[in-house]
Order: sequence, then C-alpha cells, then structure tokens
Amino acid sequence: MKKLVNITIVTMLAFTLSACGNNVESNTIVNAELTDREKGILLITSDQSFVFDFNIDSEYTEASVWIEKYEFGKLVDEQTGPLISKITNNGSIIFTITESEALDNQQLFNIGISSDGGAASLKTFDTISIKGTDGMSSVWGSINEEMDIINENLVLASIRYSWGEGSMGSLSSEFYKDVEGQINEIENFEVVYLLRSKFTK
Repeated sequence: MKKLVNITIVTMLAFTLSACGNNVESNTIVNAELTDREKGILLITSDQSFVFDFNIDSEYTEASVWIEKYEFGKLVDEQTGPLISKITNNGSIIFTITESEALDNQQLFNIGISSDGGAASLKTFDTISIKGTDGMSSVWGSINEEMDIINENLVLASIRYSWGEGSMGSLSSEFYKDVEGQINEIENFEVVYLLRSKFTK
C-alpha cells in the first residue's frame, strides 16, 4: 500500500512541478530549486530523490529517461525503462528511490516526466546485489550545473554502492557529460545505477 501511495504522490508532485523550469536557459536541464513543501513531500515518500527542470525549443517534442546498471564499471543492465513522454517548452524529470520493505537489498525506482500540465511515470524494482546489505554503503550524486540537452551521453544522477571499506568520493562534472569517456570513475564501485535522459526532435 505504501508503494502505491508513493507512486501517487510522485505523480501528483510531477503535476505540481510541471510549471517549473521557467528560469532555465533554452535547451538545458538543471537541478530544480524546490520549495520546502516539495522537499517535505519527497522526504516523506522516498529515501532519496532528484528533481530536474528542463527548458527546450519547440523543435524538441519527446523526452526519454532510463536507468542503467553497472558492476565495476561494466554495463550489466543496459536499460531499465525507458519512460518516454511528449514534452512542450519546459517541464521536470523526477527520480525517487525507496528501499523495499518486503525484500532485503531491493530498491523501488520511480521515474516521472512532467510537461505542459501532463505527466507520465514508471516504477521498477531491482535487487542491488546478492551480497545483501551487511557492510554495504552508498553515495548519491547528480548534475551540479546547467547541462546542454543536445548531449546524448547525458547522465542526470548516480547511485553508487560498495561493500566493506573503500573510497566513496564524488564523481566529476565531466562524468555526467560523458560517462563512456570517464568510465574509470566508477570502476571501483561494485554496483552503480545511472539515470540517463535523451531529448528528441
């Protein structure tokens, strides 16, 4: 029941945020500036969340968002999703993660795209690793500057997991622009999830 409530609230939040992005430069995407109320909704309904605002020219009509899974820098799950939605002018992409209450070491991912008063959403589960959660640590990251949507290699957010001791430092801004060229940055992480997006004409 909690999962259904989470999905409903994320979808409602997508509608709330659909008018955002007006201060974003054309053909760019950036971390959204949320109100305290919006932050509170996301905090209550998820363990971790990311919200991005985009602003596009009229020639762009569709956005797709998907999750990729890597193990020690090797792609093991090419595409969870994608969520594809028609878009107009500006909107938001919402990504939330919630730990499963029923199954150990499993995550529930929610992805939403909102634009022009409409919204689309997708939920998916994944077992992080067969190792379980003992000794597991995680670190989260996302873009920290306006990014050009013309870049088809764009990564919006990352979730990185390791077991035992090891470095859990942040990823460079270059990684989010070109994951293939900076793949060495995640080679020491046992599991990495990347949220990727593409805008098409």
